[in-house]
Amino acid sequence: MMEILSPAGSFESLVSGVRAGADAVYLGAGDFNARRNADNFSEDDLIKACEYCHIRGVKVYLTINTLVSDYERENAIATAIEAAKAGVDAFIVQDLGLARLLKQALPEVHLHASTQMSVLSPGALPILKEMGFTRVVVAREMDKISLAELCKKAAEYSIEIEVFVHGAQCMCLSGQCYLSSMLGGRSGNRGLCAQPCRLPFKVESGTGHDLSLKDLSLLGNIDELKSMGVKSLKIEGRMKRPEYVAAATAACRAALYKTEEEKQLAEMLGNVFSRSGFTNGYFAGKVSKDMFGIRTSDDVQMTASALNSTHELYRSERNSINISAKLWIKDSEESKLELSDGEHTVAIVGKVPQKAIKTPVTEQSCKTQISKLGSTCYVLKDFQCEIGEGLILTASELNTMRREAVEQLDSARASRNKIKVCEPQYTKTASHFKNKKAVIARFRSPDQIPKNLGGIAAVCMALESDFESVGNLPIKKIIDIPRGMLGQEENILKRLKKAKECGYSEALCGNIAAFTLCKQAGLSPIADFGINIYNSDSLTALHEMGVSAAVLSFENSVDAINMFGTELPRGIIAYGRLPLMIFRNCPGKNGKGCGKCTGITSITDRKNIDFMISCRGSFSEMYNSRPVYVLDRLLEFKNLDFIVLYFTDESQAKCEEIISAAATGAAPNGEYTRGLYYRTVK
Repeated sequence: MMEILSPAGSFESLVSGVRAGADAVYLGAGDFNARRNADNFSEDDLIKACEYCHIRGVKVYLTINTLVSDYERENAIATAIEAAKAGVDAFIVQDLGLARLLKQALPEVHLHASTQMSVLSPGALPILKEMGFTRVVVAREMDKISLAELCKKAAEYSIEIEVFVHGAQCMCLSGQCYLSSMLGGRSGNRGLCAQPCRLPFKVESGTGHDLSLKDLSLLGNIDELKSMGVKSLKIEGRMKRPEYVAAATAACRAALYKTEEEKQLAEMLGNVFSRSGFTNGYFAGKVSKDMFGIRTSDDVQMTASALNSTHELYRSERNSINISAKLWIKDSEESKLELSDGEHTVAIVGKVPQKAIKTPVTEQSCKTQISKLGSTCYVLKDFQCEIGEGLILTASELNTMRREAVEQLDSARASRNKIKVCEPQYTKTASHFKNKKAVIARFRSPDQIPKNLGGIAAVCMALESDFESVGNLPIKKIIDIPRGMLGQEENILKRLKKAKECGYSEALCGNIAAFTLCKQAGLSPIADFGINIYNSDSLTALHEMGVSAAVLSFENSVDAINMFGTELPRGIIAYGRLPLMIFRNCPGKNGKGCGKCTGITSITDRKNIDFMISCRGSFSEMYNSRPVYVLDRLLEFKNLDFIVLYFTDESQAKCEEIISAAATGAAPNGEYTRGLYYRTVK
């Protein structure tokens, strides 16, 4: 049976989703979830939420899906333990280190891989299975062909697939956006995205809001998802109102079960919230300008007029739990009522019946009273009774027995199993000083490589470049695998094998699936910045996977970097235009078009600042307007083994200049930024 999974940013939203037909809800608690600005749930609220949901047969998933620093990981685990004790059924997780600790601390609780893990292809599945994940929330960018292939492979690993079917969708591949943190210090990977992409950004011949997509809706594609084997239909919206949650949940349920209200509820949902309509462009494989949209004044007015009509969707309890009842009314004996949901059985003892003066009780009159369950989540499906002749038990007495039995059944269904809690093995923080750091120069094209590579320990080439033309070098050669791997695994593996033949020994992997392909090609994997390494335990997790080194997230501060533990070699991007977003739907293509683009274009924000956009395979990337530069401050980074010079559009002469600066520690020349290494990211 497919699951309808609804958002719960508050208790009222939780109730509205459950009453509208949710089979499960997802919610946040504390500061470790990707919607920290939602109301979220306190410890007491979480207990109340789990009891409320479990009584009604609804599962509860806790989003603990932010990156967690070494300073925060113990509090994150403490939050998770309390949530598990409260009755949470699963955790939705992004951070590799946190996932490792959760599996140690709570071995019986299910782990779901957050969409922020950027899962696009089957190569990620064996790694996630080994880490203990039982479900994967796939990227919204997946088309139906790729999704069907992933579902088929997931079944082999007994991993469930969860798909977003309605709600807002980011322009950037989830988990790979650094725009908010770079522009305003509020990280999407830390749960505080400021949504700068909804502001005006313009490409030539574009819409003027060329980073803002319409909301996703796959309600018309549910039959296809079902045939693929998708387990869970997820609705986005923890920052949305209860009315929206109810409308989206009811519309999704109507679409799944083909009820008479399907069309009416879909129209209601469109009125409650949209951004110039909806799109299924990614799923349908029709990636175009039609997918872009913003919240217009007409949309706002439509919402205001539509909200009242949604209240009926969650005004009353939903009678969804079938129960059976047995009633005994016998002469000179206390009456007895037994209720059962098939798993839990409760019994209530009532008064001794009296001899009837006029009309005795009948099976039908008793059933009428016991069936009055409208204010509860139960519906009576089977009724049996044994009644002696000529006896009476008042309606009031029957009602009292029913109420007490329902309360006991509620209590039994809400009861929490004892959770096994173990002590996690935290990676100890440490600092090892290395005055000399190896330098890796990453090039977009062989034309950028200077003749003089003095001081360079390794050359790294983009997989989509003419890497074969780079001949024998007296230094190591590394191949850089694109993060956007949708539908490209077979071709990428061929290219990796070719790189192996050409003398490349290691591969830079910005997506979990790349680890699998890298090993299949006989290359040693290096975790790139896209893996979002934010704590020591993530380094330990990577080491256990067989990863040879890691480029840390550039959202780390220098102080945090200097405390990273483990001996796994680690580095940072010390120079280069940082990739702030990665797109499946290229704004440049939807502006002047691919035919007029050389593979590099730009997009301009409302402050008239230009950001370069460059193609990488079937995706494109948006880079910061200025390069990060810390080559003159490397001695302050005491816990690094190497640095990366990340060249994008630089000329050969500029590359040579930067390589020289890395060797001498020269001050920057021209516009630059220190990135986030010396700023506090919220």
